[in-house]
Amino acid sequence: MTFRAPGGTATTTAAYVYSTGKRVLLVEDDANLLAALRYNFAQEGYEVLSATDGQRGLALARAETPDVIILDLMLPSMGGLDVCRALRRDGDVVPILMLTARDAEIDRVVGLEIGADDYIVKPFSVRELIARVAATLRRVEMLKVGPAGNGNEQLTFGDLSIDLAGREVTIAGAGVRLRPKEFDLLAFLAGGAGRAFSRDQLLEHVWGYDYSGDSRTVDVHVRWLRQKIEEDPPNPRRIVTVRGVGYRFSA
Repeated sequence: MTFRAPGGTATTTAAYVYSTGKRVLLVEDDANLLAALRYNFAQEGYEVLSATDGQRGLALARAETPDVIILDLMLPSMGGLDVCRALRRDGDVVPILMLTARDAEIDRVVGLEIGADDYIVKPFSVRELIARVAATLRRVEMLKVGPAGNGNEQLTFGDLSIDLAGREVTIAGAGVRLRPKEFDLLAFLAGGAGRAFSRDQLLEHVWGYDYSGDSRTVDVHVRWLRQKIEEDPPNPRRIVTVRGVGYRFSA
């Protein structure tokens, strides 16, 4: 694992205020790793909050409204998956990146299913983690101002409405509950309605810089989306497959 030495010891929670205005919550029980992450994120201009157990991390997430959460999978008192599940049950759409020491596909799939936005397997480069966080926050900001920066906050296609700023989707006035990454994928596809995107393009733009997943991640999320926004998911009319390419949102 690579990082700049923090030169200090970790405490259960701490806060540092710098100029970016972006707040990251670190939930990690390894004191050395936590100290390194706190130091490096602070050096990059983030306000840093930290906790060493799941229950405290959940309490901080609810009370302090961070812009992004770095969440270890294995934690005392409350595991990372349970923390993520509780936040999504609250309706909290904060981006969550999960840290795991186990490179098992089942862990990644479960994390994605309950609403994690990304994962990174230990040992990892702290610089890579910081780059992923920055890319995630840029995508959130881009979605708020609309596709291609056109300033539109509302996309409407028949009875389907996508509120980019509020991150809400409705069909015929009824709310559709989407996981954060499902919303990001739908917003990106709808923002380029009529254009076919390859799986690699979707991984790059929706999952972000240097994402280490594979194309099955896209297929799984498309399947979940179809189950929620299509009248007949096996025969989709909104998110259509472009044979040999990937997917297209049909207006």
